[in-house]
Amino acid sequence: MRITVMTADEQILSLDVDPHETVENLKALLEVESLFEFYGQTMVPLQQQQLLFNGREMNNSEKLSALGVKDDDLVMMVSGVASSGSASRNDLNLNPDGSAVNPAAFQQQIRQDSNLIGQLFQTDPELAQAVVGNDLNKLQEILRARHQRRSDLRRQEEEELALLQADPFDVEAQKKIEAAIRQKGIDENWAAALEYNPEGFARVVMLYVDMEVNGVPLKAFVDSGAQSTIISKSCAERCGLLRLMDQRYKGIAHGVGQSEILGRIHVAPIKIGEIFYPCSFLVLDSPNMEFLFGLDMLRKHQCIIDLKDNVLRVGGGEVSVPFLQEKDIPSRFLDEERHLKQASSSGAAVTTGTTKKANVPSGGQSSGGARGDATHKPEFEAKVAKLIELGFAREMAIEALKLCDGNEEQAAGILFGG
Repeated sequence: MRITVMTADEQILSLDVDPHETVENLKALLEVESLFEFYGQTMVPLQQQQLLFNGREMNNSEKLSALGVKDDDLVMMVSGVASSGSASRNDLNLNPDGSAVNPAAFQQQIRQDSNLIGQLFQTDPELAQAVVGNDLNKLQEILRARHQRRSDLRRQEEEELALLQADPFDVEAQKKIEAAIRQKGIDENWAAALEYNPEGFARVVMLYVDMEVNGVPLKAFVDSGAQSTIISKSCAERCGLLRLMDQRYKGIAHGVGQSEILGRIHVAPIKIGEIFYPCSFLVLDSPNMEFLFGLDMLRKHQCIIDLKDNVLRVGGGEVSVPFLQEKDIPSRFLDEERHLKQASSSGAAVTTGTTKKANVPSGGQSSGGARGDATHKPEFEAKVAKLIELGFAREMAIEALKLCDGNEEQAAGILFGG
């Protein structure tokens, strides 16, 4: 039920309480609420509270229902004489910003009241932790935040009341009413999400698995949104693969951002579980990304991302490796997920960047130039059209034909992951 409590200085508190709650617990709840509701006023300690209902003092051991307190009833609160040894009034005052005038005395006063501490741990665990802790600056920050939150809520209520009393033919008032209704819908949707879909507010940990690249163990970021498998220059060097990098495949990977493609390693062994698989990858100049297992290799090795069992199945299910839990992922990876996502987005368009740059080998060989000129011939365009009809993107078809020197069947085999 909801009751209203009025103080001697006519301040109002509205509380939701259980009808079978004791008066003592109600006083503790009022003490907690008074921490924030009346900035610049003194917190009313439990020992100093006197509650009156229908002119009769309410004893601590009595229950609200036994006293006849019902929904929407009014309870008066008056302050008794402070007990000896209690903090002075000034020490327990709050500043206009909601912080304590004397945070040490304020903290000590709350610590002395076990009932209040118990209520705080139930209603505001963060504040309770600050009270029992030793960081007074943290306590002050929380008090200011709670005061700001209540001030915003009070201002919002006042604005809603003003809108209800506004001229219904005022265009500006109607716009504000419309905005308020829209915001109310958003708030209700947010509250429903908190109740029925709380996991939607948790951080989503990206998918990592343990792999070995050329015998070197590492944490591989599995990303089906990246077109190509990517390895950083530093990781390729650590794996002893940098010597195999084909610099004719230099280019720029475009996406959310862009990264420089240093070249391509055409084939190297990766170990997933207990089985070795051939893998090719682009080498990026990206210090914030180590190894990204992209869609090209996921498709080639018939991988299944099984989120029900939380495993990556490779080879149609012949190997299953678990996705790593958050505690098993290096913290630097979690801190750099933004960079991984950027690299992933770049990978989605990485073939286009390679197409522009890879058709001319860095050594200036004429074969690369001839192959680039062949892309303009009608025969080449006809082969591209056939591959497009099979469901592949134009850029992928062009790149595959270039890699196979125009051999249509070989290009189709590459695109199908053969």
